[in-house]
Amino acid sequence: MLRMGAMIPVTEFRQFSEQQPAFRVLKPWWDVFTDYLSVAMLMIGVFGCTLQVMQDKVICLPKRMSLPNQAVPSQNTSAIMLDPTLAPHADFSPEPAVQEMKGLKTNLDLQQYNYINQMCYDRALHWYAKYFPYLVLIHTIIFMVCSNFWFKFPGSSSKIEHFISILGKCFDSPWTTRALSEVSGDNPEKKESRKPNHNISTLESNLEKSHSLRSIAEKFVVDKPAARALDKKEGEQAKALFERVKKFRLHVEEGELLYIMYVRQTVLKVLKFILIIIYNSNLVSHVQMNVMCNVDIQDMTGYKHFFCNHTMADLFSKLSYCYLCFVSVYGLTCLYTSIWLFYRSLKEYSFEYVRQETGIDDIPDVKNDFAFMLHMIDQYDPLYSKRFAVFLSEVSENKLKQLNLNHELTAEKLRQRLQINSSNRLELKFFMLSGLPDTIFEVTELQSLKLEIMNNVTIPAAIAQLEDLQELSLYQCSVKTHTAATTFLRENLKVLRVKFDDSRELPHWIYSLRNVEELYLIGSLSPDISKNINLESLRELKSLKILSLKSNLTKIPQSIVDVSSHLQKFCVHNDGTKLVMLNNLKKMVNLTILELVHCDLERIPSGIFTLACLQDLDLKDNNLKSIEEIVHFQQLRKLTSLKLWYNAICYIPENIKKLGSLEHLHFNHNKIEILPSHLFLCNKLRYLDLSFNDIRFIPPEIGVLQSLQYFSVTCNKIENLPDELFFCKKLKTLKLGKNTLSLLSPKISYLVLLTHLELKGNHLEVLPAELRFCRNLTRSGFVVEDNLFETLPSDVREQMKLE
Repeated sequence: MLRMGAMIPVTEFRQFSEQQPAFRVLKPWWDVFTDYLSVAMLMIGVFGCTLQVMQDKVICLPKRMSLPNQAVPSQNTSAIMLDPTLAPHADFSPEPAVQEMKGLKTNLDLQQYNYINQMCYDRALHWYAKYFPYLVLIHTIIFMVCSNFWFKFPGSSSKIEHFISILGKCFDSPWTTRALSEVSGDNPEKKESRKPNHNISTLESNLEKSHSLRSIAEKFVVDKPAARALDKKEGEQAKALFERVKKFRLHVEEGELLYIMYVRQTVLKVLKFILIIIYNSNLVSHVQMNVMCNVDIQDMTGYKHFFCNHTMADLFSKLSYCYLCFVSVYGLTCLYTSIWLFYRSLKEYSFEYVRQETGIDDIPDVKNDFAFMLHMIDQYDPLYSKRFAVFLSEVSENKLKQLNLNHELTAEKLRQRLQINSSNRLELKFFMLSGLPDTIFEVTELQSLKLEIMNNVTIPAAIAQLEDLQELSLYQCSVKTHTAATTFLRENLKVLRVKFDDSRELPHWIYSLRNVEELYLIGSLSPDISKNINLESLRELKSLKILSLKSNLTKIPQSIVDVSSHLQKFCVHNDGTKLVMLNNLKKMVNLTILELVHCDLERIPSGIFTLACLQDLDLKDNNLKSIEEIVHFQQLRKLTSLKLWYNAICYIPENIKKLGSLEHLHFNHNKIEILPSHLFLCNKLRYLDLSFNDIRFIPPEIGVLQSLQYFSVTCNKIENLPDELFFCKKLKTLKLGKNTLSLLSPKISYLVLLTHLELKGNHLEVLPAELRFCRNLTRSGFVVEDNLFETLPSDVREQMKLE
């Protein structure tokens, strides 16, 4: 068994120190050096164990004790007794030279000698002399395990493996070479017209300033052919690498496992070194060649004193001194490692030198395990950290995303995505992109640009190429503009829409757009708007005609009133926040459209009554219950549209008859029960919506509305329709759904212009055949139950289907 163990080759111990070849980048010079020392010490241990097993350990001879009645042997006799090679002889008288010499007889056979050798080896030989090679072997294995344990431990090896995988891909990525070339001013795409000799001479002049720049210059010269344009596949791979680096950084920077494990294994090696030096220095002298053995085995051998020879003592003594030398060097190296660990800030890593060399200023410093691994990488080759740093830079990532965008969105594809928006302009929409593709500036016919949920968007000076651009929409975007781009927008932009979560996202340049005519701001502001947004600068918007604020204002800022002289449309959608102090509205003398939506108004603001130019008033979704103030609207001679929908109005006052100029009236979604007859004295009404109320009866005075084109009483409690309703012969839309009607008058035939009729949700059993005279009414515009539709004569049904 022992002989088989002795024949195990040194390579079998490789499993204690072997790691993946890629892990070598995390092995600094001292770890490599100690690995070689471990191999040397391992060879000493294996060699000693092999000798220990393969050869005899000790050779012992019995020692005779002189008796009193015996003569003391002569000098020659003593020499014969001590020399096992000489045969003892009883007669010491001179003999002829040819006579054979004989030693002392011990009367011991071979088995007894073997027994004596084993007993003396066990009892008399010092334990250090016996187990020295095994100790060397065990200590060396422990050293090897300690040196590589962090490569094997599951919690740390997974991080290391992931890091090495990312590091290798970052090092070999074509984007790394391209990024370093671009930021260093050596972009071949931009400088291919320059002569190579000029680049070389520039580098040579820089080399004279600093020796450290030599390696950088050589790197540029070598990398220049590789800094080509990336194809789509390479761009996608680099993009995926950026994401992997981000996630890995977040994961690794949270802990210190790798650093702690490496420190602990280093400290353990130092303690092990001290222990080995102490006890080996004291015990190495016990490895002796001659050993006196006193064992009580006289009853079996006839002797109890023996003189033994340790056959490998001399060799073991030399090996032990050699081993001590190796251990000393190993220990000093570990002490140096400890000093490096404890006297350097390895939990923080600064890329300052990389920022200075590459010009990429936004490379962040890292900490904890991430920093520690980068420090270890620097001991192998600092170039790894430099190339890896490219994938920590947002500037580099944005450039890559820009490149991918340009590959993905060519000018031809962008032209295919052009649409006509509600303002009748050619518009391009971009949603959740990393930036603006450079190819957009080739689409010179573009008139409107809409960006939604895009971070860190930069509008370059090249936007000036879009000479027809007049409308810009920024929905939840953080935007930066070049100075030349700001100048272009100031002169050309007519419409600007900005949707934001925080008022700090508002670009400062919006207040300098002196030619902008329409401004739409959507976002949450604090009750005191002046603390969040400098609306004072709106005074510069001399051409502003339409201002829309969808926010949570408590009052109208004075800055808006200051620009009100040229405002024609003012909209406030307040998301339920109570809007007070509306007297400033009276200063908007040129206002034609006013919308105060969801402002929790309980009364109609008095400031509205002086707006002589007002044509359209929308007070939707407030808390209006009484509208007696409506009498003051008679001063608004131009008022044609009044929207009081989605409130809590219970009745319509008689004074509404004084609003003779009204053409559109919205009372839907209120609590009105009775329709006053004087409502129909507004004989210019073309649009009347009374749906979603509690109305039970329609007065016959409705017949006065000869201009009525749209009439809706959906979702009320109406049981009968007055015949006068059918005298409104200009009606095109009639909505009577969800009431309690049981009969539809044949006079429906008077409404020859009818295009939309809604009857669904009533108690009707049959439809009048006179519907055939409503020749503009089609099946799609006739909202009724299918079974009720079948009650019509077949020719009427066919007529509607054909039309």
